[in-house]
Amino acid sequence: MRRITPIGAVLVCTALIVAACSQGAATTEPTTTTLTPLTTLVTTTTSPTTTVPAPTTTATPAPNIADTVNGLEADESSVQRRAVVIKIDNHSNARPQSGLMDADLVYEILVEGGLTRFAAVFHQSDLDYVGPVRSGRPTDVGVVKPLDAPFQISGAQPWVQDIFKAEGLKMVYDNGTTTWREHHRSAPHNLYSSTYLIRDYADGRGWSDESPGNVFSFGDPTPTSGTATNIELDWSDHPDVRWVWNGETYERFNGSVPHKWVTEDGEDGIVTTPMIVVLVGRRYTASPSGKGSSVPATDTVGSGTAIVFRDGGVIEGTWQRDRNDVPFELSDASGNDIVLPASKMWIAIFPDNRTVNWS
Repeated sequence: MRRITPIGAVLVCTALIVAACSQGAATTEPTTTTLTPLTTLVTTTTSPTTTVPAPTTTATPAPNIADTVNGLEADESSVQRRAVVIKIDNHSNARPQSGLMDADLVYEILVEGGLTRFAAVFHQSDLDYVGPVRSGRPTDVGVVKPLDAPFQISGAQPWVQDIFKAEGLKMVYDNGTTTWREHHRSAPHNLYSSTYLIRDYADGRGWSDESPGNVFSFGDPTPTSGTATNIELDWSDHPDVRWVWNGETYERFNGSVPHKWVTEDGEDGIVTTPMIVVLVGRRYTASPSGKGSSVPATDTVGSGTAIVFRDGGVIEGTWQRDRNDVPFELSDASGNDIVLPASKMWIAIFPDNRTVNWS
């Protein structure tokens, strides 16, 4: 079993990594128009008459293009538009959640009590039932700002809201327009939202509908090395988050308990992802200058350890960036860029005082 030990706050890590896995969508075959056979009329007193039908024109569908969020191909209308980010609760009373499997990319971020929450990114995908939605934290800035996306949360402490405003985030709070309560669940784990409603809200605010830039470098993927079929992320003293390779994808467990998802109609299953990217950053405590409660946070500017898990293998390297509004750059142990396959993925913004183990 391999172990990545915690990285001290004073230690400066080098470069950057991230990796991903999955396959692109199929291209659309062009439609071929074939002329119908000639019709010949013959009589005994006149020469044969030939009738040729006029050719018809069939429009060729526009080719799919790669999504900047995960590299997967989709029709132009789905990817040439804004992304949407929704903060999702991960308290045990919030499970099973809705929308994690539909998101194009999911970030996992440490909050207080040793718990985590998710920032689900929807770009080419849409869903009208996502939640439970919870509040924002300072670490969210580093994952949302590069996307320039509307960010749906339930709320935040006033001093955290001030940070979001100062950073220019496009905030969407619990406003009764994009959110509602599901009464079959208990508050505060019962607030839900819809990407369609958020997109309408963003249009009403006059926010840009431009597609975000590339989140990572996608293409012919960097080869993996070693075995990583069982991954353990020791976020806290709670049961570890485990990802287990089943030969096709990674299945998520909280300790030994499968992490489940559910749809609005009651269909359910286990949370899976083809690729996991772990970005290790300095863990610190974010505190208000005045009233309010301090919260744990993870630094996403500078550099740190990066680990990419896909296809039952692993790539070890580093991540790097100088500002929180630009993408993470990933490099392998030799300093070469890490290229990820087009794929949905799970990205852990992981604190440097905890450990990641795999075997």
